[in-house]
Amino acid sequence: MRIGILGTGSVGRTLAGKLSELGNTVSIGTRNIESTLDKAAFLEWHKNFPSVSLRTFSAAASSSQFIFNCTNGMSSIEALTLAGAENLKGKILIDVSNPLDFSKGMPPTLSVVNDDSLGEQIQRTFPEVKVVKALNTLTASLMVNPLKLTGDHNLFVCGDDANAKSRVIEIFNSFGWRGSQIIDLGDISNARGTEMVLPLWIRLWGSLGTPEFNFHIQRNETVS
Repeated sequence: MRIGILGTGSVGRTLAGKLSELGNTVSIGTRNIESTLDKAAFLEWHKNFPSVSLRTFSAAASSSQFIFNCTNGMSSIEALTLAGAENLKGKILIDVSNPLDFSKGMPPTLSVVNDDSLGEQIQRTFPEVKVVKALNTLTASLMVNPLKLTGDHNLFVCGDDANAKSRVIEIFNSFGWRGSQIIDLGDISNARGTEMVLPLWIRLWGSLGTPEFNFHIQRNETVS
């Protein structure tokens, strides 16, 4: 598959590396190629994944079948606009971003909350894109390697297009996620719930001293 990753931060790099290891043709998109090539962390990572091409947002989007939005949530709409509506049209966009506002320091607040979500804003702004909200409730290392945690734990997906969700789940299966671990919450409005998990997630990180944890949903199997 041809997959574009928008965003060169730790989440984008982790997903790009894993998808490349799995044999996909991967490009990673940035706002400014020159400034990205000045970053030591990116250069060190790229040594290990030389087959991943560094491109502009628009070039990464236009050349890909699937697109992961791993940009800063506060600037995701702008980044996707730079990627280009025509380049995104008809494609599946996995939105991994969260609307975290760090303007007042830690812990961050949510810039979109309660009766809207960033996932919905992206879907409204780009109505011809099939947005699937997923992977935004856990740290990057667990996104691509759920077996790092012992025991059962869950991944949430939501989006308006059922076929798009099925195809995205196939990608997650290639990461090691089992079907029973993945919970389809329904349409894209459910991104409100998964994004609002982040204030709790950040506080748990502080309390546990590690980001390598996840949520497990346990239900009473005797209740019909």
